[in-house]
Amino acid sequence: MCAADQATEAGYLERYEQALARDVMSALGLVREWMRTDWRSLFAELRERRPIFVTPGFTIVTRFADVTEVLSHEKVFSVRAFGPRLDAALGGPFMLGRDATDMNWREKGLMQVMLDPRDAAGVRELAGSIADELLDAAGPAGRVEAVHDLFRPVALGVCARYFGFPGPDSRTLSRWTRAVVADGFANFTADPRIQAASVRAGAEMVAYLRDRLATYRAALRAGQDLPDDVFARLVRSSLPSQASLSDDRIVINLAGLPLGFVESGPGAMAEVVEQLLLRPNVLAEAVEAAGDPERFDRYVWEALRFSPFFKLLPRMCERDHVLAAGTSRGMLIPAGTLVLAAPASAMFDADVVPEPGEFRLDRPGHHRLFFGHGHHACLGVHVAGVVVAETVRRLLLRPGVRLLPPPQGRIERSLGIFPDRFVLGLGAEGQEG
Repeated sequence: MCAADQATEAGYLERYEQALARDVMSALGLVREWMRTDWRSLFAELRERRPIFVTPGFTIVTRFADVTEVLSHEKVFSVRAFGPRLDAALGGPFMLGRDATDMNWREKGLMQVMLDPRDAAGVRELAGSIADELLDAAGPAGRVEAVHDLFRPVALGVCARYFGFPGPDSRTLSRWTRAVVADGFANFTADPRIQAASVRAGAEMVAYLRDRLATYRAALRAGQDLPDDVFARLVRSSLPSQASLSDDRIVINLAGLPLGFVESGPGAMAEVVEQLLLRPNVLAEAVEAAGDPERFDRYVWEALRFSPFFKLLPRMCERDHVLAAGTSRGMLIPAGTLVLAAPASAMFDADVVPEPGEFRLDRPGHHRLFFGHGHHACLGVHVAGVVVAETVRRLLLRPGVRLLPPPQGRIERSLGIFPDRFVLGLGAEGQEG
């Protein structure tokens, strides 16, 4: 029986319709639960039977062409679904929440210059050295809690030494990023407690960065050298010119860097490792290729296709728009509709991605949507990508990396999105304490 037949038999649409006839909120809750727990099967059924899935609360878009259409038309499908929440947390407008505006074009371009692709090799080595230190410490125990003892510390270490944003300490920076990102990208019910925590965390983050900026400015005035990190580059670039940023803009753009990295980077690492460990034959090939980063990275990106960290990207429809016009699935999306574009589904659309259920290393880069697409694609993809790939590589260079029996070896998540615990075995079986 093919995967499509299995998905159809699951009957998600029938169960949704039955629930909707009884109570709208119950039906929406059912869909949200499926998106957390059964998203692969749900998306397979939607691609086959209802690729543009309209509910009273949101519309889910599942086909590759339709997902990329949504993500490519920023003036029609805007980031207003989450942009104002980021602004509230950071105390001012953030370019990620501005679609096709002068601020967005100018500051995004400047930040892409600051995150120089030529830094990738050095950042990769930095991530690898941090990962090795952490794995050396975990080795004697025969296990590692990969989220908080490997993935997040690597990301936080890169923030400290490459971005120039260590936080008062790594635990505080980690708390800040989780609070702000949780409200911006996971608070679909607009829980006021999550929103309040985001605003508090954002205010603390911005105050810290203002103090750090003052320290950098004082060092410059004293003729002292600044480190070669992204923060210092921004400070140096702020000499009076058309391209300069005010202190407020420097602080807000710096605050955005860990928000786009400390959650998504470790999240991607967890997904990749789980997908590789679930495929023993593929894992053996990846371990054999781990001596060559270029060969190894292909395993990382194909594994991430099977389970991207952000499976849905929210957009707000700003004006009436016919999605997939000229096709049999063409549909009017009314202004004011919350649209959830599903990269996790699009990357399994057989109309675009050949043999989507097969683990293949020869897929072209444009089939990968886990770094986003269009106007808001990841602006630091060159450096973020090497951190994810190198951390996973250093882990798999260790002997005996394996999933432990559940519940320990299962990824535990908060808010259905953020990995919070993932215990892996290291070394010989039976060594773990």
